[in-house]
Amino acid sequence: MISLFTPSFADEADTNAQNLSAKEIVARLSPERVAVTMLHEGAPDQRIVSRPNTKLLLWHAHGNTVRTSWEILKTVPDVYFFPREGPLDAVFFALRRTLGWNTAVVTHVVSGGLYCGPYPSPRVRNIREADAVFANNSYLADLIRKKLGRDAATIHNGIDGRYFFPHRARQLPRNTVTVLYAGSMRPYKRVPLVVRQAARRPQVRFRIAGIGEEEQICKNLAADLRCKNVEFLGHLSQARLGEEMRGADVFLFPSIIEGHPQVLGQAAACGLPAIAMKIYCPDYVVNGATGFLVDSDAELDDKLDRLIWHPDLRRAMADAAMVHAQKFEWDVIAAKWQEVFEQSAAKRRKH
Repeated sequence: MISLFTPSFADEADTNAQNLSAKEIVARLSPERVAVTMLHEGAPDQRIVSRPNTKLLLWHAHGNTVRTSWEILKTVPDVYFFPREGPLDAVFFALRRTLGWNTAVVTHVVSGGLYCGPYPSPRVRNIREADAVFANNSYLADLIRKKLGRDAATIHNGIDGRYFFPHRARQLPRNTVTVLYAGSMRPYKRVPLVVRQAARRPQVRFRIAGIGEEEQICKNLAADLRCKNVEFLGHLSQARLGEEMRGADVFLFPSIIEGHPQVLGQAAACGLPAIAMKIYCPDYVVNGATGFLVDSDAELDDKLDRLIWHPDLRRAMADAAMVHAQKFEWDVIAAKWQEVFEQSAAKRRKH
């Protein structure tokens, strides 16, 4: 058996993309082969609570770096998975170098920005000091190889089939087309663009799921443009988001800085054709088959019209998206991670 520590949170209600991935991986690792320690702040996912050989460390308001570092010192893990950019990770890397630990670091690069400018130094550290580096899509792996000189393979994030699945029965065409956006409301997500698209199409319903710093800006813009066809849904649970996706016709995602956004895979699993930006080359969307990857806002506008006004195209892309989504089953992906963890720990021990 190998021991694995991840500075990821097991909270049931946590919908952060990185924590969601860590939870799905841990829940599927063999408890006879991998003992896991991870964090929690609120009520943890019951699949992880009931998992044998699993230790959950409570995250407090203060003193977490010292307390968690002491836990790591008491039982040095064989694998440190998914390092982040905070003080706990900095302390771990310092202890690993100073004390000569044989802990294998397995880094999963999921956040965007590598193609937009200088990469933050903690992320570079997480890549340069890792024993194994994986990206969550093929384009990001290629950028790591080209820009940082590190070999990087690809393991995609999976799709949680408990919440994201197609309609149980084929839906009849709806009288009103619904366009859905889901994600945070940060500037680079460009949610105001979704509102402006809604203003141009008053006969189409637009629904916006998420919260963030530009939420009020978007609501004010909708009021200024008199968009009565826009509804702000706030933060949604995974179950509610799946329901919204199954009730929509088009998924619109104009964000320009991403790693490999899981919402695109979730939309595909629900049979929802997507429009996203080509700049980060998401593997969840097959351009022209399951949706469109666009280079400009003008092209986005054109492709949105095509999907809105051509129901046969929507249905064809929806069917293709559902088939494509089957490539991202969590059970298959978690098995890949287990193999990586065991191989990385074995190689580190030999050194």
